[in-house]
Amino acid sequence: VQLQASGGGLVQAGGSLRLSCAVSGRHYSAYAMGWFRQAPGKEREFLVSTRWSGETTSYADAVKGRFTISSDYANKTVYLQMNNLKPEDTAVYYCAAGPWPAVRTITYWGQGTLVTVSS
Repeated sequence: VQLQASGGGLVQAGGSLRLSCAVSGRHYSAYAMGWFRQAPGKEREFLVSTRWSGETTSYADAVKGRFTISSDYANKTVYLQMNNLKPEDTAVYYCAAGPWPAVRTITYWGQGTLVTVSS
């Protein structure tokens, strides 16, 4: 399974971005898909994950109510809609695949996409 994250960029505080994670390879449907992020000088942080059926985990408190995960099974893509972005959301965002719930046990990582939120 290969993961390709995209959609990062520079945005002002209060703005929105949508990240995409294109999935390829065999047996991708066997895995849950998650989003993580790593800010400079901090550990990687779990945000949320989803089954291809649409079931999701709870969101990390830091993003609850502002970020939404979704998946498109036919197009093998997982999205992270990010609204009301804050400077503290600045980080490299990674998509990942692993056994449900894909929180601690991750089998595949994408390459990351940088999100920078200016104040």
